[in-house]
Amino acid sequence: MTAQTKKRGAAENGDGGIGLGLAAFIANNEDLGPIVRHAFESGKPEALLHSLRNVVKMKEVEIEEICRLHYEEFILAVDELRGVLVDADELKGTLSDENLRLQDVASALLLKLDELLELYSVNRNVGESLATLKICLQVTSLCKKCNRDIAESKLHPALKTLELIEKDYIQNIPLKLLKKVIQKQIPMTKLYIEKKVCSEFNEWLVYIRRMGKEIGQAAIGQTSLASQKDEGVCARRRDVEECSGAGFNEHAYALDVENIDEEAMLEFDLAPVYRAHRIHIGLGLGEKFREYYSNNRLMQLNLDLQISTSQSFVESHQSFLAQIAGFFIIEDRVLRTADGLLSDSQVETMWETALSKVTLILEQQFSLMDTANHLLNIKCYISLLGATMKKYGYRATSLVEILGKTRDKYLELLISDCRKQIKDVLSKDSYERMVIKKENEYDMNVTAFQLEPNNAVPDLPYVAPFSSSVPSACRIVRSFTEDLVRYLSCGSSMNFYDVMKSYLDKFLIEVLNEAFLNLIHDGSLEFQQMVQIAGNIAVLERSCDMFLCHAAQLCGVPRRLLEKPHSGLTAKAVLKASQNAAYNGLITLVNSKVDEFMLQLTSINWTVEEAPEHANDYMNEVIIYLHEVVSSGQQIVPRDALYKVVSGALSHIADSIITILLSDRVKRFNANSVAGMDIDLKTLEGFADDTYHSAGFSDLRKETSFKDCLVEIRQLINLLLSNQPESFMNPVTREKDYGSLDHKKVAIICDKFKDAPDSLFGSLSSRATVQSARKKSLDVLKRRLKDFS
Repeated sequence: MTAQTKKRGAAENGDGGIGLGLAAFIANNEDLGPIVRHAFESGKPEALLHSLRNVVKMKEVEIEEICRLHYEEFILAVDELRGVLVDADELKGTLSDENLRLQDVASALLLKLDELLELYSVNRNVGESLATLKICLQVTSLCKKCNRDIAESKLHPALKTLELIEKDYIQNIPLKLLKKVIQKQIPMTKLYIEKKVCSEFNEWLVYIRRMGKEIGQAAIGQTSLASQKDEGVCARRRDVEECSGAGFNEHAYALDVENIDEEAMLEFDLAPVYRAHRIHIGLGLGEKFREYYSNNRLMQLNLDLQISTSQSFVESHQSFLAQIAGFFIIEDRVLRTADGLLSDSQVETMWETALSKVTLILEQQFSLMDTANHLLNIKCYISLLGATMKKYGYRATSLVEILGKTRDKYLELLISDCRKQIKDVLSKDSYERMVIKKENEYDMNVTAFQLEPNNAVPDLPYVAPFSSSVPSACRIVRSFTEDLVRYLSCGSSMNFYDVMKSYLDKFLIEVLNEAFLNLIHDGSLEFQQMVQIAGNIAVLERSCDMFLCHAAQLCGVPRRLLEKPHSGLTAKAVLKASQNAAYNGLITLVNSKVDEFMLQLTSINWTVEEAPEHANDYMNEVIIYLHEVVSSGQQIVPRDALYKVVSGALSHIADSIITILLSDRVKRFNANSVAGMDIDLKTLEGFADDTYHSAGFSDLRKETSFKDCLVEIRQLINLLLSNQPESFMNPVTREKDYGSLDHKKVAIICDKFKDAPDSLFGSLSSRATVQSARKKSLDVLKRRLKDFS
């Protein structure tokens, strides 16, 4: 179809514009929807249909034109195709024949190929199975090893095995069921390991708390042993230094290594701690375990810091303090060996907390204590605790401070205890000279305290110059010294000799000397007891040097320092003064006993009608008593002191007689009673003169003899018996014969002196009697004395 034909067809249709546009859309394969919608909206669908029909006609014309143009080529192609079909038939026959031959030949090969393919499939399956089986065997082997390690409590290797399974095998397990089982069991196994190791650690907590006390006791025991060895070396050195004339011995300073035991190692099992720590780190729970360990140990520490309610602190203090020491020794070992389980700050904080609580407990317990020995034992153990903890790097300054505060309380309790002991010893003493019958008794009571200058044992039985209270008092003083030195030396390296000396002085003065003074002034002692007390004080006064020497030895002070001036004890002079007080007490006792005898003077008939031929009973008793005083006093009391006692007694007798004559008890007395007093006085003078010379008092060369003590009463009796008593008023005579008499006393006594009875019948019978010259002289004396007064 030509272009002119197309134009004609379009003109004939009368709507060429729409037809061309529609043809263009169809040729370009565009959507005809807008054109169709426009045609219907504009109300011209018939025009659209007409155009479509025209387009169809145009396409038919084009088809016819194309067919006409290509018809010849088509014929040729058909011819060629027919030739190809002939060839194809021939080829098909040939192929069919060849196929039949090939099938005949390949049928056997196909059977073998099928077998080969089947074998290849089996081989692949077997290889895959072997690979799967190998992985499963490795995993199950590791699982088995893990179970075995857990069964054998090798928890850390088991945990490593689990980590290996998780890291290298769990993702490669081909069997889903096995993989699922293992994935489920791994967390459960880890939880089991955690619980098991926690269980072991909890058992360790119980074990280590039980072991804590033993560990603390062992460590404190080592410190005590080391301290004793050091003290032994120092003592040996002092002994060598004080040995004179022996020369220097280098071996004396050497420590005998063979006799020293090595310090026992403080062995305790920390393996459960190490294992639990490592396993928790492996589980990624290291911080949780550190917190768990810290909390549990802190709870144990709080329990350890509670003192026992079933026992007194005195009985339980060692276990209490040892438990605390053991706790921190364990913590120190854990800190150093457990690879970060504890930090220095944690341990330091626990130590400071425990130290503050222990300090409060000690302050409270010290305030309740009433026995020095208890306080001493606790103080020494606390000192050992401080020294022990210092070795492990712990500071114990507050312990030292609180111990320093207890010194005054300890001294007060110690002195109080010793005062009770001294009082008990003195109250139980019979104050009789001690009789020692055995050599061991002599060594224990005399030699041990150097109470005799000669160390040789005398012939037994030995009668000591002291009573049983002296060795007992020496033991108490020595015990006081040793306890105080032990207290002062506990935890201290300073030289405390001066402090020790002052306290020893204080003890001897305020306790021992005061006890003797109380005994002396008690007024319940007999003369023999007072004599023995005076002798005891003398022995103890001489023993002061021994007490000081013993204290110096305990304090490590060389003996040569004690030989310096003013290095002795003040108590020595105080005891000397107390000895004089005892002598004065003897005088008081003797005079008191004499007063008992002199009371009989009041029952004497002072107006007796006949002069007695013998001394009165009271005077005989007085002389017997004075004989006993001299004989018993000579064995113990120094001669000078005994002189004072006897002379005082004689002076007191004379004063007592004069006092009786001056008192209202004697209204009057006569010449016969004076003659009786003269006999009494002569008897007493005989005793005084004989005792003064026979007992060796004359060797003292005193200005006044015993007889001179009676001079006043002797001059009074001589005056009353004198034929010329008025000569008393003569100054020369009075100075010569009556120099000891007081004219006032003479006036009173002479006024009571009646040479004749003053009764009615007596006066009547005497009317015829001429007064004697002596009576006249006495009357003159009376008058002149009255005038003189």
